[in-house]
Amino acid sequence: MPESTLRRVVITGLGAVSPVGIGVELFADSLRAGRVGIGPARSFDATPFPSRKAAEVEDFEPAALLNHLDPERWGRSALLAAAASRLAVQDSGIDPDLLSAARSGSIMGTTSGESAVAQSLGGQWVTQGLKGLEPRLVGQLPAGQIAGAVNAELGLSGDAQTIPTACSASNYALGYAFDMVRLGEADFMLAGGADSVNRLTHAGFYALGAMAEDLPQPFDANRSGIITGEGGAALLLEPLDHALERGARIYAEVLGYAANCDASHMVHPDATSIADCIRAAHLNAGVVPEQIDYICAHGTGTPTNDATEVRAVRQVFGDRLPPISSIKSMLGHTMGAASGFGAIACCAALEQGFLPPTANLVETDPELGPGVDCVPGVGRDARVEIVQNHGFAFGGNNVITILGRYL
Repeated sequence: MPESTLRRVVITGLGAVSPVGIGVELFADSLRAGRVGIGPARSFDATPFPSRKAAEVEDFEPAALLNHLDPERWGRSALLAAAASRLAVQDSGIDPDLLSAARSGSIMGTTSGESAVAQSLGGQWVTQGLKGLEPRLVGQLPAGQIAGAVNAELGLSGDAQTIPTACSASNYALGYAFDMVRLGEADFMLAGGADSVNRLTHAGFYALGAMAEDLPQPFDANRSGIITGEGGAALLLEPLDHALERGARIYAEVLGYAANCDASHMVHPDATSIADCIRAAHLNAGVVPEQIDYICAHGTGTPTNDATEVRAVRQVFGDRLPPISSIKSMLGHTMGAASGFGAIACCAALEQGFLPPTANLVETDPELGPGVDCVPGVGRDARVEIVQNHGFAFGGNNVITILGRYL
């Protein structure tokens, strides 16, 4: 399609159901304060593990946030996604009837789908056999239910796609939704992701040797791993012209994105491939490295990820590194929702003028090299114009999204 016919796309609504707060206002305030939403795991018995902490949404009451879904019919991940999307629509101020009558849909990312449901079914199978599986839970299991719940809650008749590219999935969803709106294939799209904390995911990351025993410390000299987290993140995308016509608050313009897959190792990220993805995102967004004011890092807190990520950034930015921080220090690793929360943090940074911090940072790892500003502790006031949001996943799936202040 000729460049002149592509629509400009903006983000006008944000929905966060997170371990540090529900609703974008509380979420942004928590980030700015460096508030950590990690504590002893309560949704499953973590006593067999050396690492017994998780980042859970402890005050999540689906019935209080949803207008149409029956919480008994849906899994927790689907409910997190639907609630975040309902909040994003409310935050946008758009007429819900207009949204449902238009060509609107949802693209949601996930790592483990309805893993809490799978955990329950697995327990039933072991103790009661195949015939002992609860039909209600079987119906909740398909990962496609996550986007399906969003459309069902909001009455949307457009695409309902669940993207299972693990920890970069929300950025994939954001890029996919951006393409649909700018190409005129949709009028409005909800993009984001959801995952729920459970013993299955916790055990998997522990088996990989990727778990921190206490708190995640991205970029710290003594970092030791992740803490599993959960949540639902959603962003409402619409054409710029429509947003201006209805007088909407514009958090950010989606300038572009890029995705690639190095597929060189199942779990270890590849610096060269990530650097290539960053360069492609810059090209697609029409920006150069010098214009990037802030990087919302993937920043898991594992020794390999953080070192590789900074090395990739250096390949693109040289000696001039923008501030780079990790909100996983506060949220834990929310899996498929992670880069969705990153995008929301970027929008808050653009609108409110601050850099989200890296909490729990005691000593920046000197092995990362000079000039690494991880915004330690609490948020920092700053004028931010263009931001870069990272999402990386097992299997080498990398996605970079670029957001800018609407001018």
